[in-house]
Amino acid sequence: MIESLAAVTLLAPTYDEAVGSFRDVLGFKVRKDRDLGAGKRWVVVGAPGGGGATIVLAVPGDDTQRARVGDQTGGRVGCFLQTDDFEADYEKLKGRGVRFLEEPLQERYGRVVVFADPWGGRPAAALRSSLGSR
Repeated sequence: MIESLAAVTLLAPTYDEAVGSFRDVLGFKVRKDRDLGAGKRWVVVGAPGGGGATIVLAVPGDDTQRARVGDQTGGRVGCFLQTDDFEADYEKLKGRGVRFLEEPLQERYGRVVVFADPWGGRPAAALRSSLGSR
C-alpha cells in the first residue's frame, strides 16, 4: 500500500544555484547531497520543520529538460508551502528577495500568495496558511 508522497523533482540550472535558493532564500534544510559521479548529485531539500514531502533538485540532462527549467508546471502553481505564521514568513521571504507575483489573497482554502521561481519561470510555489480540501 502506498503510504505517502515522499518527494517531487524540480529542475534547476545548477545544483549549487538550486541549493542556494532553497536553503538561503526559502530556509529549507538540505537533507541529502551526495556525489553520484559524472557531474550528477542526489540533492534533497525539505521544509525546516521536517514535515511533508521533500524536493529532489535535479540538473537537466538534455536540451528538452533544459527548456523546462522555470516552466515545469505550464504556468500553474507547482507546490504549496504550509506556514504557521503567514505574515511573518511573507515578510521574511520578501526581505530575502523573493519575487511575489501578487498581493496575498484570502481564498476559501486559506491565505495564499504566489511567488516566482528564481529561474524566471511562471509561478513556482505558494505560501499558504491553512490546509483544506474546498
